[in-house]
Amino acid sequence: MKRSAPQQAPEIQVETQGEMPPGAAEYAQEKVRALTGRTREPVLYARVRLTRMANPAMQRPAIAQANLDVNGRPARAHVAATTMTEAVDLLQDRLAGRLGRLEQHWEARRGRTPAPGPHEWRHGDEPAHRPGYFPRPEEERQVVRHKSFSLARETPDEAALELEAMDYDFHLFTDIGTGEDSVLYRSGPTGYRLAQVHPHPHVDGPVAVPLTVSDLPAPRMNVADARQRLELGGFPFVFFADDATGRGNVLYHRYDGHYGLISPVE
Repeated sequence: MKRSAPQQAPEIQVETQGEMPPGAAEYAQEKVRALTGRTREPVLYARVRLTRMANPAMQRPAIAQANLDVNGRPARAHVAATTMTEAVDLLQDRLAGRLGRLEQHWEARRGRTPAPGPHEWRHGDEPAHRPGYFPRPEEERQVVRHKSFSLARETPDEAALELEAMDYDFHLFTDIGTGEDSVLYRSGPTGYRLAQVHPHPHVDGPVAVPLTVSDLPAPRMNVADARQRLELGGFPFVFFADDATGRGNVLYHRYDGHYGLISPVE
């Protein structure tokens, strides 16, 4: 990536929590600023959060997160490592991938979409750097966050771009071709899997990303049933159709050991 015009250096805000090595905040600023100087579109703002977990049971207690505003479009990254310096280095690498995905999006809008290569949509080794879940006892877990919003109407390709740019484990959206509430998640080294409330075996229109489609409908249940399935199955998340509304919901594990719920606004 290279700049088309000189850019003003963005504000880079760094927040820390827990015990930090000397110069950790400045090191994070330096690493993120190095990326913002190489983007085609201007980075308007960047926020970095460094957290050192006190739990001795965690193998990778150093967590680094970043949220960028790239000319009005968000980009996010989230990594964990054994030391904070390693976490910041991994964060820089992961952000570079996020910004590369955004660059592809802008090129596609200009009519110059390149054919995706084996690792063009995602890096095969990235998931290994994600933070692990806090080993909270099952009886202590609660649904501590409930996000409800209008789902984006987009194609699977656009959903994959959103998943990668925001560094999500999954992305809940409404498939613009079928009108179905759907969830997209990673499958295999470089591919994606699409599940829908009412599955359609054939995707409407061409798809650039390597994609498979589940032929199983989303189970219809309430949040308590979804929680039980999540706990028994050991899955990172459960996609289900709410038994009252029929809309697609996702119940997922949070890194603090609790649960989060995403549901669409009616």
